[in-house]
Amino acid sequence: MAEAEKVTRTTTGTVVSNRMDKTITVLIERRVQHPVYGKIIRRSSKVHAHDEDNTCGIGDTVTVAECRPLSKSKTWVLQSIDKKAREV
Repeated sequence: MAEAEKVTRTTTGTVVSNRMDKTITVLIERRVQHPVYGKIIRRSSKVHAHDEDNTCGIGDTVTVAECRPLSKSKTWVLQSIDKKAREV
């Protein structure tokens, strides 16, 4: 039997916190249609992701991938930094 490649779930979001060591908080927003009224509404969720080199800053747009649990709340890992935020 051939080994099947494991498909990992990835998503894109914005870094809202990088205060923890090797951890970032990513805000993931998605647009869904209201089931009754049909209006497009925004839903969001925050996830903690592992950032090994502490390279992310607040406001960066990043891609994170799901992984095995690394701690109680951290089950995502930083895959790439898509866009760096402007320095103020």
